[in-house]
Amino acid sequence: MRARPLDDELMAGNAIHAGETAPAARPRSLVLSFDPVLLLAVIGLAVCSIVVVGEATADDIAGDPHYFSQRQATYFVVGFVLAAGLWRLDYSRLRELRHAVYGFLIASILAVTAFGSVARGSRRAIDLPFFSFQASELGKVLLIVALSAFMVELSRELGDRRTTARIMLLALIPAGLVMLQPDLGSALVYIVIGLATLFVAGTPWRHFAALGALFAVAVALALVVLPTAGVNVLHGYQKDRLTAFLHPSDTASKEGYQQNQSRIAIGAGEKTGRGDQATQTKLNFLPEHHTDFIFAVVGERWGFAGAALVLSLYALLIWRGLRVLTMAKNLYGALIAGGIVAMLLFQVFVNVGMNVGIMPITGIPLPLMSYGGSSILTTMLAVGLLQSVYAQGRAAQASKGRVLTF
Repeated sequence: MRARPLDDELMAGNAIHAGETAPAARPRSLVLSFDPVLLLAVIGLAVCSIVVVGEATADDIAGDPHYFSQRQATYFVVGFVLAAGLWRLDYSRLRELRHAVYGFLIASILAVTAFGSVARGSRRAIDLPFFSFQASELGKVLLIVALSAFMVELSRELGDRRTTARIMLLALIPAGLVMLQPDLGSALVYIVIGLATLFVAGTPWRHFAALGALFAVAVALALVVLPTAGVNVLHGYQKDRLTAFLHPSDTASKEGYQQNQSRIAIGAGEKTGRGDQATQTKLNFLPEHHTDFIFAVVGERWGFAGAALVLSLYALLIWRGLRVLTMAKNLYGALIAGGIVAMLLFQVFVNVGMNVGIMPITGIPLPLMSYGGSSILTTMLAVGLLQSVYAQGRAAQASKGRVLTF
């Protein structure tokens, strides 16, 4: 048994029967060209991010308390410009560029691996004048665009195991290259994007069962069999992160210390937060407080109320993303929306999970909240794609005289 694959013609609407008069198309000016709720959710997260980054880093650079918040605001301004340009584009045109997009994805990852700067034992970025470009971040959106197009080409062969294998291979190749940097977090996101593409397209459930079995075998090999044979798949710091997660009371390691301080910060915030008395952040007890552990800063400074606000904005964002998926005018749009929703949901779940101690540290940023140009710009490009799918879907419905639901 499998989910029924989406059909382009079915999603676009039934063809007009012979002898029927086509309904008059509504003026394009009356068709809302963007999702206002989605936009408000993004603006809300952007404001929260700029404020909390500013509060978390006010004492980090002597004489320039607004350094990080100003740069974060600049990233958002550029991101909104890119998103606005993208949502006015017909996303369907990107389908013809699938090979070029995928090739650029692979080439950019290889370029960073070969020529990127080394930071904390990883080669993940190329230093540019204004920020460090992380190809693995941009690669998330590029993979969604390319993989969705490849899936459309293979959509009539969903029952074939080779189709599932091809799609997962296309996702695993960049994931494997990113692992060499090493960047386990981005590699996991790529795999999730591949699985989401298969799911939205309607891949048979038995294929997912087979993929689950293969995943279990791969984990056993990486964590048990190969290390026993003297082959280490995980790097030392990755092992330390896993150990810290399995033994949270052990704070001797750096990773154990980070998660312990994160939990202390969130707990100290109580209902309404400690504001300027947030000692875990102000006294630098909480490492990476403006990047990977930004949610812990929200919890300490703004308390349960602030954390609930941020999570509510994410829930709104995910809901609208799913709504865009159902409104897509064709399979390609639905796959793009599904991939973006899966990417955002996975990153939010993992990042918040590692902040509260229910997930191991993976280095995955909190979308639209963590400080960083590559992450902000990539997520804004994804938002622009969602708005493009929404606009095209609304226009297709309006042209057929359908009632446009919000």
